[in-house]
Amino acid sequence: MARLTVMHVKEMLNDPLLTEEELQGFRNDERKGVQKLIERYDAEKRKEAQLQQQYEDMLVFEYEQYRKGKRVVAGIDEAGRGPLAGPVVAGAVILPENYYLEGLNDSKKLSLSQRENYFDHIKADAFWSVGIVCNEEIDRLNIYQATKLAMQRAVDNLPVRPEHLLIDAMEMNHAPCTQTSLVKGDQRSVSIAAASVIAKVTRDRMMADLDERYPMYQFRSNQGYGTKDHLRALEMYGASPYHRLSFAPVKEVI
Repeated sequence: MARLTVMHVKEMLNDPLLTEEELQGFRNDERKGVQKLIERYDAEKRKEAQLQQQYEDMLVFEYEQYRKGKRVVAGIDEAGRGPLAGPVVAGAVILPENYYLEGLNDSKKLSLSQRENYFDHIKADAFWSVGIVCNEEIDRLNIYQATKLAMQRAVDNLPVRPEHLLIDAMEMNHAPCTQTSLVKGDQRSVSIAAASVIAKVTRDRMMADLDERYPMYQFRSNQGYGTKDHLRALEMYGASPYHRLSFAPVKEVI
């Protein structure tokens, strides 16, 4: 029987129904092209195993609550505390108990395309919500209290009532259940990481919409942060209706 071509071997290595017997046969194939494919295959499998382990490590706080009998665990995170313009947005996500989304991590560590991809998956597969606090409320309350309010709104907007909250580095004043504050929680909990993706993508899209109306500030690219070009635009045009007037760089031009 004729040997499979290297191209056919490549196709079979990508087949999820590949058997151990077939794989061992390819390992015994001395052709350089096949051996390179095997090296690539093994490297991909090692990466998948590492991502699986990372995900398992980021479930430790969820599992702790599951062991206590709490099945509905929500991760909470925010986006937009530091910018000079736009809202602060909090995300709340309740992932299914046996859910796996390879590579899910802190939204700041993900590329734009990765965030968008994870955003779509999380919205389709999990319970989720957002809480939004506008720049005028931020000026009235201060950014710390505004962030807490955004988180409160996100939790209140969830379609189901959570039994425990995992929150990135903060505590809520009026939590509807028990809560755990985790420093760098978006890197330690998949639920918080999922919430960070929801919050980040939602806010980025809002800032892109504002960019259509106020292109001089370049909100689409800077998301309202105080970049050199943004500060220059503030000096030239003053503040927009969406700038945070209580923030020092904005205060200086009004």
